[in-house]
Amino acid sequence: MKNLFERASSHWVKYSEYVIKDGYITPAPNAKPCVYDPLKDAKSLVVDALNVGLLVLGKKNAENALLDFVHKYGLLGFMTALPTTPNFMEYDAVYLPKNHFIKVESMAVDEYAAQFFPFDKPDFKKNQDEVRWDVDGESEMLALALTFQDQPLAINMSFGREYAERLDWLLLQFKDWAFTFMSSIFYYNDYDRLDETERDLYRKGMAAFGGIAPTYHIALLDKPTIVWDFHSLLLGVQMMFSFMLTDEKNPLRMCRHCQHVFAATHSNAAFCSPQCKNQYNVYKTRAKKD
Repeated sequence: MKNLFERASSHWVKYSEYVIKDGYITPAPNAKPCVYDPLKDAKSLVVDALNVGLLVLGKKNAENALLDFVHKYGLLGFMTALPTTPNFMEYDAVYLPKNHFIKVESMAVDEYAAQFFPFDKPDFKKNQDEVRWDVDGESEMLALALTFQDQPLAINMSFGREYAERLDWLLLQFKDWAFTFMSSIFYYNDYDRLDETERDLYRKGMAAFGGIAPTYHIALLDKPTIVWDFHSLLLGVQMMFSFMLTDEKNPLRMCRHCQHVFAATHSNAAFCSPQCKNQYNVYKTRAKKD
């Protein structure tokens, strides 16, 4: 993990405040946008995502935890994560690989974009040769548009204040990540108790995990730096999770005491903190006395 991301960078946008509105999460009316690098703390990003997912998987109320995640990292960028290309605004139709959210294989561009702007429609015009998005006069929006002017138009639009993502889609995505993590835990912990058919089901489920591969380029900053072009935070989490799940030196673990996911500092770690280890030992001691 360290070797992969220690000289890496990426860029995403989050707002200072988000609200749940009519089944969507969207920036609050007066929220301020901020550009940040999600790779600066990639481990925390993945761990936080998995812990939200475990709440959903356990059928607990996860809305507050989800909102906390979005405040910390921003929305996932479903609009550019689902299609075969983030440049779909240039085409007549959006083409969609098999996914949990939209069942059709293709749809008109304006119909697809409307899925993510349920309250205020973006002002974009499309003809045969080009597509144009007219940004309003708000200084923050103009600054964002200039910052990401070299990115596909859909990415720019997904950073707009009008952009929103469905709450049920977000909860399902976090649940999927947690399910993948737990499948790995169960497969290895219960390997000797599983028959070959059960093992094969786990293998097939894990093989289905994945997504569209990101691109990258190298920037000459203070040192040569790999800049990942994720096109969505969703794809970024997915990629970082994949590397962390296969990291033998600093593996993902579930704390034996509090049941939270954490990134272990060594391969035999069983607790997310010294406090959890102490509390677990106290509990075991009391249980023996009883």
